[in-house]
Amino acid sequence: MTTFALRPGGSRQLAGTGTLLRFALRRDRLMIPVWTAVTALMVLSMPNSLNALYGTPADRAGLVRQMETNSALRAMVGPVFGDSLGALTAWRVGVYAAGLAAVTSLLVVVRHTRDEEESGRQELVASGMVGRRASLTAALLAAAVGNAALALLVTAGLAGQGARGALAFGLGIAGTGTVFATLAAIVAQLTESARLARGLTAGVLGAAFVLRAAGDAATDDGSSPLTWLSPLGWLENLRAFADERWWVLLLFAGAAVLQGVVAYGLAGRRDVGMSFLPTRPGPASGRLGGAGALAWRLQRGSVLGWSIGFLLAGVIYGSLTDGAADLVGDNAGARRIIERMGGQAGLTDAFLSAMIGMLGLVAALYVVASVLRLHGEETSGRAEPVLAGAVGRLRWAAGHLLIAFGGSALLLLLAGLGFAVGHGRDIGPILGGCLTQLPAVWVIGAVAVLLYGLAPRAATAAWGVAGAVLLIGWVGPALDVPQAVLDLSPFGHLPKLPGGQMEWGPVLVMSGIAALLTAAGLVGLRRRDVSA
Repeated sequence: MTTFALRPGGSRQLAGTGTLLRFALRRDRLMIPVWTAVTALMVLSMPNSLNALYGTPADRAGLVRQMETNSALRAMVGPVFGDSLGALTAWRVGVYAAGLAAVTSLLVVVRHTRDEEESGRQELVASGMVGRRASLTAALLAAAVGNAALALLVTAGLAGQGARGALAFGLGIAGTGTVFATLAAIVAQLTESARLARGLTAGVLGAAFVLRAAGDAATDDGSSPLTWLSPLGWLENLRAFADERWWVLLLFAGAAVLQGVVAYGLAGRRDVGMSFLPTRPGPASGRLGGAGALAWRLQRGSVLGWSIGFLLAGVIYGSLTDGAADLVGDNAGARRIIERMGGQAGLTDAFLSAMIGMLGLVAALYVVASVLRLHGEETSGRAEPVLAGAVGRLRWAAGHLLIAFGGSALLLLLAGLGFAVGHGRDIGPILGGCLTQLPAVWVIGAVAVLLYGLAPRAATAAWGVAGAVLLIGWVGPALDVPQAVLDLSPFGHLPKLPGGQMEWGPVLVMSGIAALLTAAGLVGLRRRDVSA
């Protein structure tokens, strides 16, 4: 076990930080720009979309009045504090932009801290002239680069709606990302598993969303104590474009500094590869003796967390269906966007179909993460001992792929159950609509398998594919992009259910494409060398 030599002086504690930062940014040269661009485009596309939907001050004032009495929609997106296009933009996308910034930040920090220790690379780095806290500092700086770029894009893009509001909104989104970056830095010191570190930090983000939603449902001005307990609630209470409360930024700064101090303190009190909450070892016997069972053991926590999230999301979106229909009312622009996302059926069915499609896009993120678990096992060296035994590569991969593709089916089934419970209608049509999303989800997962099997160093590019599809599905209909652009996403070819006509042709074609891409990836895995 390698330990860092104690070095007097704070500067030596950070020796090598610049080199490690450049290396981290090089490794994340795809992930950080893609997710920053997705988040920024989601924000910057909103003013034009809102102007098309609510083009007059009277229309926007009517929207504000409706939100004051619609607690379900406040729980979903928060209260609105003004009727300008800037204020409505901050209301409509603030929570979700901050959530994406938080997810990107926690992934970056865990990847360059606990992931590096699990793979053994950090031990090699530690043997050189590198300070004890250099790796942690480089990870936090890499996340800070992404958050700063996002803040600059948002501020510059929304400056036309009001420079002060744009600056406040950009800093608030970046502040949320920074808070969760430093939180991930703490969790990475506490746990011995990168997967657990990501899961726990994401769980805190989910709890923050729930606290904000509960507080906003109870009050229409963001004053609930539950809202103030959540960093997402701090962002809305910053009130960008509506008489900004600049002092709220101190909450972000204070939380980030406090958590950073704790993370640095913990980093100085443990050896490389160790944690304050070590994993209990145990023999792989009985039900854990097979490759498939081992894959389940490795991924069951992730499946459980995603399952709970999809069930709750289904219940929430189902309960919002009637309120969303009332909010759209006679607004032709809003109706057109929902119908473009969810089909030409009645408004209620179109909204349900649109929300099901959004969860299908999120399920694609799950399947990519689950497939790339194979890549993580290989690069960490844990796959080599398994494959050295009587377990073939295809059998080893099949266990993880079963969880990836089968798990996505489970997530959408649970989402359908949640929709049925929340909306109180027959479960059959809703489950059919959810399961119709599976072939497109599997195509994205199959792309990840193909990249991992044929070009393992480019496997993380699957996140870029998933991000592009997410951007097309979420932003494309609102921007009224050409149908040819929407058709670049596999989700654009599926029937819009419930309410529309079932078309088996696209479903079977997408399923066939997923099968072919998966097979090609497995052939590549079988023929190439496995790296340790």
